[in-house]
Amino acid sequence: MSDSSPISRRHALKGLLGGAAGAAAVPTIAAPRETEPAPPAHPSRFVFHDPDFMQPLKFPWEKLLSAEELATTQALADLILPKDEASPAASEVGVPEFINEWVSADYPAHQEDREVIRGGLGWLNTESFKRFSKRFEELGAEQQSQIADDVCDAAKAKPEHHVGAAFFKRFRQLCVGGYYSHSQTWKSLGYVGNISVGGPYPGVLPEIIEKLGLQEVI
Repeated sequence: MSDSSPISRRHALKGLLGGAAGAAAVPTIAAPRETEPAPPAHPSRFVFHDPDFMQPLKFPWEKLLSAEELATTQALADLILPKDEASPAASEVGVPEFINEWVSADYPAHQEDREVIRGGLGWLNTESFKRFSKRFEELGAEQQSQIADDVCDAAKAKPEHHVGAAFFKRFRQLCVGGYYSHSQTWKSLGYVGNISVGGPYPGVLPEIIEKLGLQEVI
């Protein structure tokens, strides 16, 4: 981590527990009232400060998806969220890397997703070979869509496609979550960010007040 990175949870707990242990081990001696406490000989090197959200954090866990898994992840992510005239493709805003980071994290919920995603990527390529004798990322968009169409709705999926449908549902959730957490995609949500309104605050729109059944206070 850089010096501007937020303090790690491990360092925070280490500092707190170290202080508590020291206080318990050293007997308390009453000092004269006029005596000022001496400054610590060695100031703590762990300084608490506001996090810098403009700097990417470095995480300790190893990224687990293989190059082949990432290639399939990118192909499916771009099929779900392709590039258009208003928005970038999923791969252009780092969605495959986001999914790799997510499933590599060492937390119980992420471990469950890891099994679903990695197993699903394997299922996807097995299905692709079964139908077209190629890996999923080697297929054209029409052939990829044929497979995706069979698993995109779990309620309508055939019994033999239930594993693929469960995978696709979770993959799509992660894909959309990663996509719309990127600043390049906020505009398509209508989010403009923290900008100056260029004058007095206009207040809540009248149609919103009417819809909520409220009365505007003047």
